[in-house]
Amino acid sequence: QVQLVESGGGLVQPGGSLRLSCAASGSILSFNAMAWYRQAPGKQRELVAIITSGGNTNYEDSVKGRFTISRDNARNTVYLQMNSLKPEDTAAYYCNAKRTANWGTTYDYWGQGTQVTVSS
Repeated sequence: QVQLVESGGGLVQPGGSLRLSCAASGSILSFNAMAWYRQAPGKQRELVAIITSGGNTNYEDSVKGRFTISRDNARNTVYLQMNSLKPEDTAAYYCNAKRTANWGTTYDYWGQGTQVTVSS
């Protein structure tokens, strides 16, 4: 059973910083990738950042240079450091884990989400 629990969301002023955490019930190295998604009201869920089991990272264009995804393998935790926050970053943020089976199917696992609100 896979369980992902996010924490660290809250209210922050524009230009401020916030760090989200995602604690996994098992080794995050058992997944091919860990990622953060976000969903704003009336919008589709979008990929924000992803880190592969090999440590490679990619980011959505609007957060490049501001957000950093990282992991602590010993603690089975992935983080999203968010700096220079903008009102447009306001959304529910979701932790995601991906595992690809030998036959090619990728399975997604999701946390419950944590709300980030950027407002003065």
